[in-house]
Amino acid sequence: MTKTTKYIFVTGGVTSSLGKGIIAASLAKLLQAQGYKVTIQKLDPYINVDPGTLNPYEHGECYVTEDGAETDLDLGHYERFLNVPTSQANNVTTGRIYQSVIDKERRGEFLGKTVQVVPHITDEIKRRVQILGNSGDYDIVITEIGGTVGDIESLPYIEAVRQLKWDLGENNAIVIHLTLVPYLAAAGELKTKPTQHSVKTLMESGVQADILVCRTEYDLPYDLRRKLALFCNVREEAVIQSIDASTIYDVPNLMLEEGLDKVVLKKLALKSSVPDITQWNNFLTRHKNPKTEVTIGLIGKYVELQDSYKSILESFIHAGAENEVKVNVESIHSEYLNDDNIKLKLSHLDGILVAPGFGERGIEGKITAVKYVRENNMPFFGICLGMQMAVIEFARNVLNLPDADSTEMNPATKNPVIDLMEDQKSITDKGGTMRLGSWDCNLKLGSLVRDIYKSEHIKERHRHRYEFNGKYKAAIEAKGMIATGLNPNTGLVEIIEIPSHPFFIGVQYHPEYKSTVANPHPLFVAFVKAALKFKNGKKSATVSQN
Repeated sequence: MTKTTKYIFVTGGVTSSLGKGIIAASLAKLLQAQGYKVTIQKLDPYINVDPGTLNPYEHGECYVTEDGAETDLDLGHYERFLNVPTSQANNVTTGRIYQSVIDKERRGEFLGKTVQVVPHITDEIKRRVQILGNSGDYDIVITEIGGTVGDIESLPYIEAVRQLKWDLGENNAIVIHLTLVPYLAAAGELKTKPTQHSVKTLMESGVQADILVCRTEYDLPYDLRRKLALFCNVREEAVIQSIDASTIYDVPNLMLEEGLDKVVLKKLALKSSVPDITQWNNFLTRHKNPKTEVTIGLIGKYVELQDSYKSILESFIHAGAENEVKVNVESIHSEYLNDDNIKLKLSHLDGILVAPGFGERGIEGKITAVKYVRENNMPFFGICLGMQMAVIEFARNVLNLPDADSTEMNPATKNPVIDLMEDQKSITDKGGTMRLGSWDCNLKLGSLVRDIYKSEHIKERHRHRYEFNGKYKAAIEAKGMIATGLNPNTGLVEIIEIPSHPFFIGVQYHPEYKSTVANPHPLFVAFVKAALKFKNGKKSATVSQN
């Protein structure tokens, strides 16, 4: 007898900041902790093929998977909660759906039929939804439908869900609808009308919600839950409260208290047991009870929007818990850093992370910051563009090449210490054409990174076009900045460090993509540890001076 994969669809009405992605990830965690093999996918209704070309201000961080897919940042939540890699199949956009259907039409695969939203677009959505389920690797597939029910762009997805519920049959597919129950201070009461209207809008598309997850600032009293159940046509136990939490990592426990996992498994005709989330709760205990704290400066150019560096911020939470340290992240806009204010902006910090990014805006501020931390022995961690800025700063101020630059910012520079890869020079399309996904790296014997990773060979995820220019490697190493990580096949420099500095590491890849609750990334753990040591050193120096 073949195993039947079960499907859970998560839709949303008007929701608040703790949205569908966290609920989906929390539910998946509880199901995983009961022995089920679970994966989560995100269907995004925008027409971009992927988020790779979107401005971080527009859509937040672009998250990269092991197989090189540029995806929605919610996939980062899925991986951080489940500790299971996602792939190209876990993120589908309207752009990709239409591109696929149009390509089939051009090849004549529809045999001259008129191509329409129903059935052709909806059939393609259904096919994409079931790719992971048909693989045989999962017991349960959770599909988060992006956008809001009632949006024009979401309609084909809701129709596909309606058809799939019918196709798959009873107990094989359910719909969880996330809604907002607002509190009106003037009236002093919670209001159910937005939820009722949201469910009604969903029903107008032929889809009945099986479970309601209600976002709220206050506890939902029994009579209000009963009212929602009655008017929204769901069982009372299927009205789940999702109250504001101090951290997203509290949500699995909150959903466990509400019995979301039990209701889901009952509706899917699956066995329910007590989930083992001991390791998760051990992490939460360390996270909430730090013994000390450090302050890290996050220097970037998209700092106004927290989601732009979501994986970095979450990696600091994981690394902080591992060190039993609270990591206070101070966002610093690189565009406003200069020689006159650099000491004022950075001197009180315990470490600096120079963040990834694209384009020339804010570059000189990043270089100025790198110079300050290098000269003052402050812990430094540079990621992707941050690593490149460290190389440029070193070339300018230690190699005495004042015009050293990246051809990304200055194509005419006479000293391109950072340059475009040869295989990138003929590319004109921007989307999906960078060095993406997981690449090998060999770590140099005796290096700090080899000691941190406790391995001679690693694989890390990339998202960039420009590289350390190997023509300058010998000159840079002769002055004390060493290439300690190299790609074994191409010889490209992946990691630089300055051995004479207490902690100065730049990496071309994105370690933040691989940090999870169960496995905090070793570079972040080591960086937080170095920041704590630096802080304690400053304290000791102050005491001895007094």
